[in-house]
Amino acid sequence: MALEPALEQFFNTYQRLNRDNLDLLGGIYSDDIRFSDPAHSLKGLPALRDYFAELYANVEQIRFDFSAPRISNDQVFVQWVMRLRHPRLNRGGEIEVPGISCLHFAENGLVDDHRDYFDLGLLLYEQLPLLGPLVRAVKRRFSA
Repeated sequence: MALEPALEQFFNTYQRLNRDNLDLLGGIYSDDIRFSDPAHSLKGLPALRDYFAELYANVEQIRFDFSAPRISNDQVFVQWVMRLRHPRLNRGGEIEVPGISCLHFAENGLVDDHRDYFDLGLLLYEQLPLLGPLVRAVKRRFSA
């Protein structure tokens, strides 16, 4: 199976995705999708839809910039930068979080396994008014 068309559809769907069109997920993910990221691990398209509904509920703006996809058989590794605005994080300013996804495509061209890797602290903890400075100070100490 040539993955390029399925991968292009995956990227395009993520560019269009918002809280009002989460049904688009069914066009890129299999019914028995296994999804994991640093905060969650879940199985099944309904569970994934619910997770995205929760994630997108208060997001004012979100976009993904994908780059450097690497295809190996039925698996794709792709780098991305997520840019989002949330009223309760970073005083409503834009947050940039780099990450990488490992995607496995089934024979039908749908993703049946999706694993995301990113710094959860950068996305969440560092953006909170009281906790953010403490987390950044700890990170600086470990990198010195």
